[in-house]
Amino acid sequence: MRKSWKIFWTLVIGLPLIAFVVWGLWDNTRLFVVTFLNGMTLASLYFIVAAGFTLVFGLMRNVNLAHGSLYLLGGYLGFLVAQHTGWFVLALAAGFAGAALVGLLMQVSVFRFMPGEDLRQTLVTIALSIIIADLLLWWLGGTVHQADAPELLSGPLRDIPLIKAYSKYRLALLPIGIAIGVALWLFLNRTRVGMMIRAGVDDRAMLSAAGVNVNVLFAVTFAIGAGLAGFGGVIGAVELSMAPGEDVRLLLASLIVVIIGGMGSVVGAALGASILGLAETYGLAYAPTYSVVFTFVILALVLAFRPRGFLGRPA
Repeated sequence: MRKSWKIFWTLVIGLPLIAFVVWGLWDNTRLFVVTFLNGMTLASLYFIVAAGFTLVFGLMRNVNLAHGSLYLLGGYLGFLVAQHTGWFVLALAAGFAGAALVGLLMQVSVFRFMPGEDLRQTLVTIALSIIIADLLLWWLGGTVHQADAPELLSGPLRDIPLIKAYSKYRLALLPIGIAIGVALWLFLNRTRVGMMIRAGVDDRAMLSAAGVNVNVLFAVTFAIGAGLAGFGGVIGAVELSMAPGEDVRLLLASLIVVIIGGMGSVVGAALGASILGLAETYGLAYAPTYSVVFTFVILALVLAFRPRGFLGRPA
């Protein structure tokens, strides 16, 4: 039976993908390679934001639909700090810290009092998302804001084979995303705190009985997840710009990444972000009218045949 399914997926997905790659490289090599790089750098941004969502939603089972607003908050804070100081590193720190602080307040005042109540968490965080987005709109207006890349990463990197030149900043997103992914995986799987977090999700009462302050542990975890959204917002302020509505876009992207990759899996989030980023960019490059369709076809197939995602674990 499994062999039959492997043959089926090879015929339905594998062969068409191989044919598309061969045709794309033969038809316009530069366009194909540039689109691939655009897809992977966009995937890196999606992963950074979705990694925080994976911690909060996928691992801790907290339904935080204000995650996109935390992205927007971090992006705006980073933009303002970079504009007034000229230090991009300080902007990244401000975006992370600002979103982490708001996330910590949300966990202490909301999620701590409704564990496991998915519907209440959903409704409350939708309300918080609207409030945060409207406060930002009132404060900064509806103007599109875009931060400048740091001087070290400004401009193109030239003399690249096949494509000649490509943005230094966008290329830098790849190692940043990989570094965050590796650090997060090591934190969750190779540190005592990470093991306590996973143990607390599986059996909160037992971990509490062992003398661990579960409330503090979960609050710190939630703050880290929120901070990653803000960190991604600062990066997105350069790559995508910041404007009302970006919070909804990144929240939807985070949801799709977690669904495709699997709840609670950092590696799954990286896989889901790569699939989503490549599907979006290749769709826009080769079939712009129907580009959004590819994303939701992938989502529908995953939900139909792999409802836990590619690397998801049972709740």
